[in-house]
Amino acid sequence: MVTLDIFSDPICPWCYIGKTLLDRALEAAPGHPFTLRWRPFMLNPQMPAGGMDRRLYLEEKFGGQDRAVAAYLPVAEHAKAAGLTLNLDAIARTPATLDAQRLIHWAGIEGVQTAVVSALFRAYFTEGRDIGDAEVLGDIADACGLDASLILRLLASDADRREIVEMDAAARGMGVTSVPTFVVAGQHAVPGAQPTELWQRVIAELGGDGAREARA
Repeated sequence: MVTLDIFSDPICPWCYIGKTLLDRALEAAPGHPFTLRWRPFMLNPQMPAGGMDRRLYLEEKFGGQDRAVAAYLPVAEHAKAAGLTLNLDAIARTPATLDAQRLIHWAGIEGVQTAVVSALFRAYFTEGRDIGDAEVLGDIADACGLDASLILRLLASDADRREIVEMDAAARGMGVTSVPTFVVAGQHAVPGAQPTELWQRVIAELGGDGAREARA
């Protein structure tokens, strides 16, 4: 098996798009060699714990409403092309994602990491839920087969806070500057939301059985 590390933030629309395009390649090649490992990278590591009003956040980030709208036009276009419906108007607040990253980390220990990542993306971009809220994270954990009561207790503690911050810093130290960034076998970095066809070629080069079937 080949480890595919994915540096991602659950409030990053390009990460959602990138995951969707990767998923299609993996589904088409059931014998693919990848083991996915989701790694933390926080777009807003200094975000207050309670998050902030989304409109204000976008206007501050992009320098005004018009620039914010312009910045999200390609996001909407690529999401539509990928078959995703982003309900951006339903998002009231941009959350801090430290707790969501902690949940992803714990989900990895229990073997349901990708399911939790998928649920976080859906909750934020489709349902407009506040994934900085502990109760929302508890619901997501429960839906993915985790012990919600345990997750809520962990979220109320400082468990793994420092570790996530250190992993985020380590990612930046190794040169990750944006997400998504995919690292194949700990060696080859592939930045950005890549098309399904690229992943199909990578799988074929790695000799995934499903890739050979797909080409046959």
